[in-house]
Amino acid sequence: MRVLAISGSLRSRSSNRALLDAAASLLPAGMTWQTYEGLAELPHFNPDDDEDGRPVPPAVADLRARVIAADGWVISSPEYAHGLPGSLKNALDWLVSCPELPGKPVLLLNASAAGGNFAQASLAETLRTMSLHLLEDSLTAPFLPRKLQEGGALEPGAARKLRDALEALAAAIRRRPSQ
Repeated sequence: MRVLAISGSLRSRSSNRALLDAAASLLPAGMTWQTYEGLAELPHFNPDDDEDGRPVPPAVADLRARVIAADGWVISSPEYAHGLPGSLKNALDWLVSCPELPGKPVLLLNASAAGGNFAQASLAETLRTMSLHLLEDSLTAPFLPRKLQEGGALEPGAARKLRDALEALAAAIRRRPSQ
């Protein structure tokens, strides 16, 4: 089962990216992991550039190919001014018209040790609107006792919660009918 991980942060030393890296070391058997690196290269969404029959920009075509090929997604995003980072929302806007996505399972992770509730709620609403299957096992409430640094190790309790959430994602992927 193929999982695509997306960090909503463009920062080079993002705690969200560090959390995704930590998750990649806890994968259930049979799960493969790819982290999407092209968020900063996506052009601003313009519906005129996404009309039937017109080719989309190459960066958008690449994103769509990756999310379609994935059996499930993991998204970890920071909160900026009580909302999602514009770059992540932009990527999701480019995906709204993909007919292959409804029902695809998505696990949300919160890399904040103290908050992020507004962004998590906004992200969840956007994903539900896109008809994606948002996992109840998502770790949207802060579950890390401290901010995770690049290359940092998870504390045992956080690692256990993350491993369990990844197992729930694997189970959701297995339950999803073949497309």
